[in-house]
Amino acid sequence: MERYQPNGTPLSEADKAELAQLKQILERVIADGVLTADETVQINRQIRADGKVTYEELELYRQFVEEKIRQGLLVREIR
Repeated sequence: MERYQPNGTPLSEADKAELAQLKQILERVIADGVLTADETVQINRQIRADGKVTYEELELYRQFVEEKIRQGLLVREIR
């Protein structure tokens, strides 16, 4: 994944591994077109697992969840 941040630092190997894991989770949870409350909790836990929320994590979430909701390809389950 390319990133542009004027004063950003390069991603560490640990950051890259965490992004890959987040991507796998996102692909799995959106596969059926429904995002459940439990899946949302799982995503949030993964994003915050290392105690920080990065631009790259937020961008992945935007691409996989928010854009698909906006396009009507994914719906949030309401409890």
